[in-house]
Amino acid sequence: MGAETLLEIKNLESFYGPIMAIRGVSLSVAKGQIVTVLGANGAGKSTLLKTISGIMDPEKGQIIFEGHEIQGLEPHVIVKRGIVHIPEGREVFPLLTVDQNLSLGAYTRSDKVEIERDRQLVFDYFPILAERRGQEAGTLSGGQQQMLAIGRGLMLRPKIMLLDEPSLGLSPLLVQEIFAILARLNKDQGVTMMLVEQNAGVALDLADMGYVMEIGRIVMDGTAERLSQSDDIKAFYLGHQEQGQRGERRWKRKKTWR
Repeated sequence: MGAETLLEIKNLESFYGPIMAIRGVSLSVAKGQIVTVLGANGAGKSTLLKTISGIMDPEKGQIIFEGHEIQGLEPHVIVKRGIVHIPEGREVFPLLTVDQNLSLGAYTRSDKVEIERDRQLVFDYFPILAERRGQEAGTLSGGQQQMLAIGRGLMLRPKIMLLDEPSLGLSPLLVQEIFAILARLNKDQGVTMMLVEQNAGVALDLADMGYVMEIGRIVMDGTAERLSQSDDIKAFYLGHQEQGQRGERRWKRKKTWR
């Protein structure tokens, strides 16, 4: 029996002005899964996440979350439904401290005791943030800002996290560290994730399912294992990663979802 579908997208189309950025995209994410969307710059990956989270309105198609259509809803309403978007480039509040950024992540909540419990959970997964909790976010390193952006998203207790290029601009060592934490969050906390990435190697190592986008369309899909063995994926997206980042598998989580 398959896992319960949490998010389903049907025949989605979105435009940037007169330009169609997403062309009839359909995909699904099951509860507890990590699904990755691969593709080059300009493929429409970030537009897809922005459309799901309500930053952009689709021209047509359906976005179904927990059995209800959400396309066209305001972003703050979608956040309250349990969809958290971690944007490309981190976008932390640079003049606020780590603690203040985390508090803003819980802005929809009023359960103070549970908020503090979740803050401690973030610090358990990202100990460096506990050490820097009184430091302005703008003075953190790029990797630490990425950790803070993920931690801020966790403060909302998401049902699904939409992660846009979390490896962008980070060293291979930091990428491995952050992806290891994402794997733990999925395994230990059951956080469902939709991950947009250009770094196909680490994304496929982490994910259960994958979709490949080109010029706004889905051109390939399947299990992450099958995609990682595809000659097309190896040729266009992996390349030298075969003997580099894909060789590092110590953090790869055990697939436990059903």
